[in-house]
Amino acid sequence: MIRIIIKYAVMFISLVLIQVLLLNQVQFSGFVNPYMYILFILLLPLNTPRFAVLMLAFLLGITIDIFSNTLGIHSAATVFIAFIRPLIIRIISDREEDRSDYPGLKQNKLRWFLYYAFLMVVFHHIVLFYLEIFTFSNFLGTLFRILLSTLFSVFVIVLSQFIIFRE
Repeated sequence: MIRIIIKYAVMFISLVLIQVLLLNQVQFSGFVNPYMYILFILLLPLNTPRFAVLMLAFLLGITIDIFSNTLGIHSAATVFIAFIRPLIIRIISDREEDRSDYPGLKQNKLRWFLYYAFLMVVFHHIVLFYLEIFTFSNFLGTLFRILLSTLFSVFVIVLSQFIIFRE
């Protein structure tokens, strides 16, 4: 149990540092912003109590908000995806036997993980970007930004599963 807590604490700190020190500096013409920190929420075990997932999502989001000076938009987006996580997993999993307790790439098929990561990232980005601009005046421009950022974020997340997180 202590080993699992230490593993997730190291993952939390590592993802926050990667996001704040490296990925927040990456922006391609103002449209593509990679957000890898949500991988922490994606990789939490499925048997984690829902209140714990929500609390960890808030802690993760508020940590990114503090370092990014964004006044709670990352918190709102991460809590939202933590809230819809069980629904997304039920939607993409055909049967109970198809699900591993750990939603990583190695435990599940590539197709399952891609659906899971894509849906979670797109919902995160919709909440994040629309809260960031807080208007629908440039709806299509924001939608284009969401799409590009989602594709790049999912690419970075899947790549990290192949390189770093070989659970």
